[in-house]
Parts: sequence; structure tokens; C-alpha cells
Amino acid sequence: MTRASVVNADTGDVLGAINGGLVVLVCADPDDTADDCAFFARKIAAMRLFEDDAGKMNRSVLDVGGKVLAVSQFTLAADWRRGNRPGFSRAADPETAERLYRLFCDNLRDQGVEVATGRFRTAMQAELVNDGPVTIWMDSKKPD
Repeated sequence: MTRASVVNADTGDVLGAINGGLVVLVCADPDDTADDCAFFARKIAAMRLFEDDAGKMNRSVLDVGGKVLAVSQFTLAADWRRGNRPGFSRAADPETAERLYRLFCDNLRDQGVEVATGRFRTAMQAELVNDGPVTIWMDSKKPD
């Protein structure tokens, strides 16, 4: 990713921005734990998603000196199968979700990654210039 930012939709204030790295959309499920936050932080910091000199995805965000823009995104838990209006009851309650989001960001920082964030419970506008694109869905509950 070349650059990304999130701004407050009401005021236009920039909440978080990075040049180079990863955008991570974070959605907490009701049964997510602190261990899940630590697991995802370790994986994201070490995952080889950036090209090496041979053009192979062989470098991590740490290897390339990239940053992470972490944005809370409860809508990833949308249940869209019935009707035409998605439901969001599969997302963690706001207090739990915010705690887990902040813990995830802290765990990423503990891995040595510089982290910019949006603002929890704020309507945001996101901008992303993706030079991949590479998009990976990560779920700790999927079977092996």
C-alpha cells in the first residue's frame, strides 16, 4: 500500500495516516480474547506480504519499515443472508470491541510496528492507494 488515511467524516480532521505499509480493518467478535489480539498482532507484523528484490512476497511490514493503519470496522461482522438490511449482532458489543481494538493496536506496537489509528465510534472516511492489491481475511476461529 502506498498511502492511506482516515478522516473524521463530520469535521474533515485527519485521524490517522501512513505512507507505506498495511491497512488493517479490525472487527471484534463477541468471543474474541486477548490471546486473539496477540496472535493477530504477531502474524501481521511477521507476515511476508511485500516483494523482495526478486519480486516475491518475502518481506514483512517490519522488514520494509512500513506502518499499519488500524481501523475499527464492525461492519465486517455483517449478517447479510436474510433480507436486504445487514444485521450486526455478530460483532462484539462496543465496549468489548473498543477494548480489544486498543489491545490489538498495543500488541502491534509491542511487535515493533508503528501504528496509526482511526477513532473508535466515529464516522470516518477512508482513503487508500493500494499498489497490490493484496487482501487477506484473517479469522482465528476458522478450522485448521
